[in-house]
Amino acid sequence: MAAATGPLPCRGHAWPPATGLATPPDTRARSGGERQAARRPGLSRRGAAFTVLGDMTSIPASLKRIQDRIACACASAGRPASDVTLVAVSKTHPAESVAAALAAGQAVFGENRVQEAATKFPGLRPAHPGLRLHLIGALQTNKARDAVRLADTIESLDRPRLAAALADAMAREGRRPDLLIQVNIGREPQKAGIDPDGVEDFLALCREAHGLPVSGLMCIPPAEGDPRPYFAALAAMGSRLGLKTLSMGMSGDFEAAIAEGATHVRVGTAIFGHRDQPAA
Repeated sequence: MAAATGPLPCRGHAWPPATGLATPPDTRARSGGERQAARRPGLSRRGAAFTVLGDMTSIPASLKRIQDRIACACASAGRPASDVTLVAVSKTHPAESVAAALAAGQAVFGENRVQEAATKFPGLRPAHPGLRLHLIGALQTNKARDAVRLADTIESLDRPRLAAALADAMAREGRRPDLLIQVNIGREPQKAGIDPDGVEDFLALCREAHGLPVSGLMCIPPAEGDPRPYFAALAAMGSRLGLKTLSMGMSGDFEAAIAEGATHVRVGTAIFGHRDQPAA
């Protein structure tokens, strides 16, 4: 029998990108509380399956599943798979999990907190010179210098004071990680990020006043409803401003983000599984 050619069909998706549904049909119309009660173990917020890990041996298989889904989503969107970078979000997972992913060929990782990243990545870099670290969480100005020292990309540039702090840190450290402006694409008061109407002026401030290397945009859409209009809005903004990097889409909605032009998708739970937070 001749080998099959062309992209493989997508399998195991909780919702196909072509439908625009952000949650499975049987839960889409429910309230937040009803939806939470209806979730089955092993489902993310938007219905995508993940693995609850008992050891590190599941990570290579989970990575392969995500890589296959990225390739399939790219094929469905008429894009080469090389267009999209997988950022494996390892927050709250130990360095051993990162090492297992590195051994499986993953090179780009995301962390929320500078302090946690500092305990994992410096020790891994000597053996893995291709490792790239993205900081994706809220960044305090007093952590700017540590962030510049550690990260290759900082995705959470979201206010003028942080822009000034990062410019000072880059001058002191002699490093210039790429920066993404975090956009509050849903205009949600509880979320960080620049209001969509203010992004152009903020970009000008970052570049003209501080000389910052801003290369793209990042967003997190509202948790409820269809994420695709928000992803499309960020892509249109990036195109208008000449910013090519679009970090959007997570474990439960990255196929929709790819359909709308994402260049980076941030996937954690679907690779590393759930990890319970320690009690405060």
